[in-house]
Amino acid sequence: MRNCPSFVPELDIIAECDGKIVGNAVCLKAAIKADNGNDYEVLSLGPISVLPEYQRKGIGGKLIEQTKDTARKMGFRAILLCGDPDYYLRQGFIPAETLGIRTADNMYMTALHVCELYDNALADAKGRYFEDTIYEIDETAATAFDKNFPHKELVTGTPMQRRFEELSAMIRKA
Repeated sequence: MRNCPSFVPELDIIAECDGKIVGNAVCLKAAIKADNGNDYEVLSLGPISVLPEYQRKGIGGKLIEQTKDTARKMGFRAILLCGDPDYYLRQGFIPAETLGIRTADNMYMTALHVCELYDNALADAKGRYFEDTIYEIDETAATAFDKNFPHKELVTGTPMQRRFEELSAMIRKA
């Protein structure tokens, strides 16, 4: 991801505790291809991660706030991401559908959220959101990559995985 041309190094933000990296947020440049024919450069936020033992302590929220502040100062108009509304709505994001923003394949997705970095930043940007292809998962390549590490038992059916599956199904045609 850090070798990707759309990677924004200034928005590769870490959280540290006692000299240990406990969290990270990364942004890539993305675009909204508006229905009016204009293209708007925006950011994709993700991944954002916090070590399990440091979760629920506000670290993720602080990473998001720092990302928003830095992106705003850099002149970006908005940040988009896919995630759980139960969390991201509390972090200042709104459903992308509110602004008429759809996925690249012209769908409204419950998990797609946007945070405008200044008032009316996306006032004329109703359209389709295109994130970098680096976010596309090649399952074969991922499985091959995982073989480079010690074996870990595959755990399925966790509450988070079930929530992800639930949100992934909440999609409809525009």
